[in-house]
Amino acid sequence: MPTVRRIAHEFLERRGLTTIFGNPGSNELPFLAGLPDGFTYVLGLHEGVVVGMADGYAQATGRPVLVNLHAAAGSGNAMGALTNAVYSRSPLVLTAGQQVRSAIGLEAMLANVDATQLMRPLAGWSGEPSCPGDVPRSLAQAVFEAELQRRPTYLSVPYDDWSAEIDDNPVLDRTVRRGLSPDEGQLDDLARRLDTARNPVLVLGGDIDTLGLFDRAVSFAEHRALPVWVAPSPHRLPFPNRHPLFRGVLPAGIGSVSAELDGHDLVLVLGAPVFRYHQYVPGPFLPEGATLVQVTDDPGEAARAPMGESLVASAGAVLDGLLARLPAREPGETAFVPNPAAATGERALHPEQVFAALRETQPADTAYVVESTSTNSAWWRQMDLRRPGSYFWPAAGGLGFGMPAAVGVAMGLPGRPVVGVIGDGSANYGITALWTAARYRVPVTFVILRNGTYGALRWFADLLGTTDVPGTEIPGLDFAAIAAGYGVPATTVSDVDDLHAQLKTTPTGPRLIQVDTELTTP
Repeated sequence: MPTVRRIAHEFLERRGLTTIFGNPGSNELPFLAGLPDGFTYVLGLHEGVVVGMADGYAQATGRPVLVNLHAAAGSGNAMGALTNAVYSRSPLVLTAGQQVRSAIGLEAMLANVDATQLMRPLAGWSGEPSCPGDVPRSLAQAVFEAELQRRPTYLSVPYDDWSAEIDDNPVLDRTVRRGLSPDEGQLDDLARRLDTARNPVLVLGGDIDTLGLFDRAVSFAEHRALPVWVAPSPHRLPFPNRHPLFRGVLPAGIGSVSAELDGHDLVLVLGAPVFRYHQYVPGPFLPEGATLVQVTDDPGEAARAPMGESLVASAGAVLDGLLARLPAREPGETAFVPNPAAATGERALHPEQVFAALRETQPADTAYVVESTSTNSAWWRQMDLRRPGSYFWPAAGGLGFGMPAAVGVAMGLPGRPVVGVIGDGSANYGITALWTAARYRVPVTFVILRNGTYGALRWFADLLGTTDVPGTEIPGLDFAAIAAGYGVPATTVSDVDDLHAQLKTTPTGPRLIQVDTELTTP
C-alpha cells in the first residue's frame, strides 16, 4: 500500500504545487523525505522571509504555493509576514510539522498545542487531520480552501503520519472550481445607474491586477471616459499611473476620501474593500449626494463595508457585462501625463531623483516591489507604470515584505526585470532574503534608500503630536557590507550619475545598490 507521504506528494504534483518555500525542523523532515524530482525546495533562513517570498511568488504566478513551517515556533515566526499575505489575498498553503500523536497531549518538546487555533484569525482555514488516513483529504482541503477563499490556510500534521500506509485516496482525482457571475438583472441595473449618473467615478483596487483584469479595466475606463482613482493602501497597481484618466491614489482617511470624491454622484468600486483606511481622519464616509456600489468576490469585504451597496461577483464578469451594455463616450485628453522634474536634495539625493533614475534606466516591463513608506508621494510623482504586475506593496503594512517578496516575484516571473525598492528601516526585517537570492542566483536588484530613520514613523509622530518619542533613529547601518556577507554584490552611490551608471547594467544574479537619501514625508 502507498504511504501517506507518497499520496500527498502525488496530489501536490497534480495540483502544480511543486515549489516549496520553507525552513525545516525535525518535525518536517518526514514530509520532505523522498520529494519527487519535479519538486523545488526554496530555503529561507527565517520563516517570516519564507512567507514573504512565497507571498511574492504566489502574486507573481497567480497560483497557490506551498509553505513548510516548523511546528509552533516557526509558525509564530511567520505570523508577521502572514498579515500581508492575508490582505493581498495570496493563496498560501501553510503546512507545519506536529509532534508524534502520542506525545502531543504530553506537551513534549515541539508539540504544537491547540494547533488549529494558533494561526487564527489570520488563516482562512486551519486544521489537523484526525488520523493518518485523513491526511490526504485534509491537505486537499487546505489547497482548495486557499484557492476558493484566496487566503492563506494552515495544516498541522503529526510527523509519524507521513510513513503510515493507507489505501489509494480519491482526493487525487478531485477538482474544485469557483464561479461568481452576476445575473442579467444586476448587470442591467448597474449599467443604467452608470449611464444616468451625472458625474460617475471609478475606484479600482489591487484585485484588478491580481485577477488579470488590468487591461480590461483600462478599456472600460476609456470606453466610458471615466476618471479613475486607486483605492487607499493599494498592494497592486490596477491602472497606469500616468494615464490621462488617472487621478491618483485615494488617501487612507475617512474624511480625506470623502473630500477627494466630492462632486461625484456615483462611485463604482471594483476589486477593493470599502476602504482600507489607515490614519484616523474623521468625516463623512461619502460626500453629500453620492452613492457607492462595490463589486467584490470577497463576501467578508462586502459584509463589513460601512456604506453603499455591494455586489458579490467577479469583477471580470461585471466589466464584460458593462462593456457590452454601455455605449462609448467621447474621450477627453488621450496623451499620457509627463512626469514633473525631480526634486533635488541638499545634503543627499532626494528620493524623487532615485525614482526618476529608475524610470529612465529600467525596462518598461520592470516589476517593482516597494517597501519605502516615507517616500510614497515621491514614488507616484516620478514613476510611469503602464503594465500589469508592475507594482507590489505590503498589503497589511507589515514590515519585512519587500526584500523577500522581491525574491519571490523574480522567481515567479523568470525573464522579467524585478527591482526591490526598500527603505533602510524595512530592510532589516527581511534581510536574510539576500542569502536565498544569492543561493539560487535570483536576478533581482535591491535599491536600499538609507536615510537613517524610520521616516514614516516620524511623519506619524508629527501627525499625532508625539514628536518626543524614542526609537525613530537607526544610524550606522551599512547594507553594502551586510549584502557582501550574504554573498550578494553591492555598492554604495551618492550622486545621480553614478546611480544611472549602476542601474544601466543588467544583473545576472542578485545585486544591491545602497543610496543615501534625504528624509521626506509620505
